[in-house]
Amino acid sequence: MSVPIEEDDPAQTSRRAHVVVSWLGLLVLLSLVVASLVAAFWTQAVDLPSWHVNNDNSASMTEAGWTQMISIDAWYVVCAVLVGPGIGWVAWRWFRPLGWPAAVIAALAGLLTGLVCAELGPVMGPGEFAGRIAAANPGDYVPVAFELSSLSALAVWPLASVAPVLIASSLGPDPEQPPSARRRRRSAGDVGEDAPGDPEQISGGQLDVEAASATGNQNRVE
Repeated sequence: MSVPIEEDDPAQTSRRAHVVVSWLGLLVLLSLVVASLVAAFWTQAVDLPSWHVNNDNSASMTEAGWTQMISIDAWYVVCAVLVGPGIGWVAWRWFRPLGWPAAVIAALAGLLTGLVCAELGPVMGPGEFAGRIAAANPGDYVPVAFELSSLSALAVWPLASVAPVLIASSLGPDPEQPPSARRRRRSAGDVGEDAPGDPEQISGGQLDVEAASATGNQNRVE
C-alpha cells in the first residue's frame, strides 16, 4: 500500500492531498500504538537501582547502583535501534511516491514515537519519585525515578527511522524515471557503452561476418 500519485489537475490534487492526510493520520496512530508497546517493554526490561533510606531519613546508593542508572537510557536506545527502522520502513512503503518528503515523514514518525515512549515510561514505571521517597521509612529501598537522564538518547529515534528510507532510496530504482528508461539503462550497462540495437554496432558486426565469410570462400577456391 502507498499513497497514489495522480495527474496534476485541481480535482485530483485535492483528492491526493486528502489521501496523504489520511495516511498521515494512520501513521500517527500507528506511532502512538507502537510507543505504548515499547514503553511497556522498556519499563519491564530495566532493573532499577534503589535508594536506601537511612535512620536519619537521608538516602544513599551504592556505586553499583549509580552505574546501573545508565541502563534506563541504554534500554531506551536499544528500543529505538530495534523499532525505529520498522517505523521508517512503513513510512517508506506508504509515502515513497511523494519522493524526498517520505524521509522527513519517517523521521518525524520516529521522533513522535520516541517522545511518547519517553513520556509513558515514567507513568508505567514505579510512579512519582518525590511522593515515594517522602512516604518511605528508615530501612526502605526506594527505586530511582524512571526517566531519561540524557535527552540526546531521543535523537536515536529519528535517525533509526530515516535509515531504511535512505538505504531503500539509494539502492532502489528512481521513481521519477520512466520504466522504459530504466530498462534501457540496465541493458546498456550489460552490453557496454553502446546501447542495444545501435545501428553502428549491428552493421559493424554484420560487415565483419561477411568479410570473414568472403575470406574463407577465397581460401577454399585456392
